[in-house]
Amino acid sequence: MSAQARAPLIVVAAGGTGGHLFPAEATAIALAKRGAAVDLATDERAAAYAGSFPAGTIHTVPSATFKGRDPLSLLRAGSRLGLGFGKAFKLFGRLQPAAVIGFGGYPTIPPILAARMRGIATLIHEQNGVMGRANRLLAPRVTAIATGFPDVAAVAASDAARLHHTGNPVRPAVVAAAAQPFPEYGADVPLRVLVFGGSQGAQVMADIVPAAMAKVEPALWPHLTVTQQARAEDVPRVRATYGELGIAAEVAPFFNDLPDRMAQAHLIVSRSGASTVAELAAIGRPSILVPLPHALDQDQRANAGFLQDVGGGILIEQGAFTPDRLAVEISELAANRDRLAAMAAAARTLGRLDAADRLADLILEVATAHSDRLRTAT
Repeated sequence: MSAQARAPLIVVAAGGTGGHLFPAEATAIALAKRGAAVDLATDERAAAYAGSFPAGTIHTVPSATFKGRDPLSLLRAGSRLGLGFGKAFKLFGRLQPAAVIGFGGYPTIPPILAARMRGIATLIHEQNGVMGRANRLLAPRVTAIATGFPDVAAVAASDAARLHHTGNPVRPAVVAAAAQPFPEYGADVPLRVLVFGGSQGAQVMADIVPAAMAKVEPALWPHLTVTQQARAEDVPRVRATYGELGIAAEVAPFFNDLPDRMAQAHLIVSRSGASTVAELAAIGRPSILVPLPHALDQDQRANAGFLQDVGGGILIEQGAFTPDRLAVEISELAANRDRLAAMAAAARTLGRLDAADRLADLILEVATAHSDRLRTAT
């Protein structure tokens, strides 16, 4: 039996943000449990902080995003993508992976196209409720398409037959947090509110949430605790506001145990990136979601809509996300423990704790079927 038969190599292509790397990491762990070897192909930006990624080797593949429409910007981005394609094509000729899976974003384009040109099985995974531009480009060219949500917008009719709803893979820390029941809340237990805005925080949360807390009834202040992620430059003013109100608060630029803090919270106020929504659903916690307003595909709005539709979250557009509006929502939820518990249960109906396993199984099935077809053809 060959070394590849004993341990098929799967190359995971991901980069850019935690929204792509987190599900890729969870999938890599699930693949390793099934005896597969895993390498990571990523761009220079993500390679700098992907050192803990569970991969045998991390390969840096040049990439670029089309940020401007002027000819020079387009030429520069196209040249970088072409360079990445050439490097990936040469790399896969040497590695001979059984399959390559991309997790969205422009860093996945060179590896997926190079794998297709090499005759290697290819997959993409779309985490958002709207298929992103890079995945829309790749979708007609890959062997299979996996999705995080059951009904993803912007999918071409010709691609529908290759869709597989696996759910969004979540990290082991999220699976562990999901085992915690919804926390008790009552006269002797303060309402625990967790606030964050993505991996880098969000200024809008620093601007709105403390001001909203100032507008709730003062009698509620001693019965609130707030944990808020804020940009380093916003931390002093956020802390000062909570201190003036007498609200117990922990404010920091980053929390490395965020899944556990989500499990301990009664209410979460956040953006609605795909990973955030997947983790809210997996753990099962009520949320007030404020989609990023200027995204071209409005993917965060679609993500938040899934939770709102099942009754697990409240979607507030950023233009309506004012201290007055948020104060009303928090006051009403603080007075209704049963509604919080019902929202938690509703959110959990969307969660898929086995998404990484389902995706890993799909990758290996596609790789095996592709290999069998090639063997039959020869």
